[in-house]
Amino acid sequence: MLQSQLFTKTRREAPKDEITKNAELLVRGGYIHKEMAGVYSLLPLGIRVMKKIEDIIRDEMNKIGGQEIRMATLHPSDNWKKTGGWDAVDVLFKLQSRTDKEYALGQSEEEIVTPIAQEYVTSYKDLPVAIYQIGQKYRDELRAKSGIMRGREFGMKDMYSFHESQEDFERFYEIAKQAYFQVFKRAGLDAKVTEASGGSFSEKLSYEFMVLTDAGEDNILYCESCTHCANVDVSKVLEGGDCPKCGKSKLKAARAAEVGNVFDLGEKYPKSFEFTYKNKNGESKYPIVGCYGIGTTRLMGTVVEVLADEKGIVWPETISPFKYHLIEIASGKESKGGRAEGIYEKLSENYEVLYDDRDMRAGEKFADAELIGIPTQVIVSERGEKDGTVEIKNRKTGESKVVTEEDLFTSNI
Repeated sequence: MLQSQLFTKTRREAPKDEITKNAELLVRGGYIHKEMAGVYSLLPLGIRVMKKIEDIIRDEMNKIGGQEIRMATLHPSDNWKKTGGWDAVDVLFKLQSRTDKEYALGQSEEEIVTPIAQEYVTSYKDLPVAIYQIGQKYRDELRAKSGIMRGREFGMKDMYSFHESQEDFERFYEIAKQAYFQVFKRAGLDAKVTEASGGSFSEKLSYEFMVLTDAGEDNILYCESCTHCANVDVSKVLEGGDCPKCGKSKLKAARAAEVGNVFDLGEKYPKSFEFTYKNKNGESKYPIVGCYGIGTTRLMGTVVEVLADEKGIVWPETISPFKYHLIEIASGKESKGGRAEGIYEKLSENYEVLYDDRDMRAGEKFADAELIGIPTQVIVSERGEKDGTVEIKNRKTGESKVVTEEDLFTSNI
């Protein structure tokens, strides 16, 4: 991608109506565009990041047997009335058509996935099964002020599993939990899992995956020696107490952002839809249902909050919009293009490259590169022309080194 042809441009100043780091930097870097409070459009750079996040999630869900579908986001009101959610869920967007029919915009998918599963799961031989989707969700949030970390329209991966027994659900939950840790690790985050109230989704205990950040909305107690943490509101252990999981460290207090969750829904939704299957004895039984969510836009915003520095965004290589940011620094003696263009064409054969070919001062190019946050910068200048070398700069550490073009092309850097 030629940066001169990139649809968006960077902004020097943060929008006055944005107060969070993720929103300020993503808007300034040209990743997102704010439509109104809690609603953002993804721009070309943002789409590239989001697709990589979704691909990581998709890969990990497929590995544990999840099957991807795409569910409707415009829901019939009857489904929500059957479950009691029509009146009980206060963040539900409700619509009325010209024919006076009522609809809901999906804030979760239990009311849709349960009837779908009911059609195809009729016997114990059909269980267990896990299906998921990656799509948009809508919630009438009163406090949509955390950038893309809490929106009225947002991206979500939600998976639902159906089981014969509580024991089988708990077996699968452990598998899903490890897959979640892998998702967050691959996205550059260190997540911990906390026990919390199931809220409006379930009367049972739920599990939330937390990432330590001052931008978070939850107060937690966490262990430095393992993945355990607890929401302060439901914790039985006080700050300074021994970790109940590993016993190796004292619990510390911190702010954290929720990036994923798991709910044990039990038989609630199958009962609402009279969804039963035949067990091995021919008896009709309700399946046990589990719900597993990851906020995709929330995850993107959390990465920015946790990893960004005073200069701008710092993407992990796994979700960066490009692998390399090729920056041409041309002096008055050197004509624009030439060697840098050749490096770009060669490098693009195997890697994703953003080539800053703009006619701008070096300082402006470097400032934009720091803001955009691609992890590896390749700087081409006349200094390396004689011996065929380029400068490689690590966006995170600021360290740089000189390598040959051949080492660059073979990624031997």
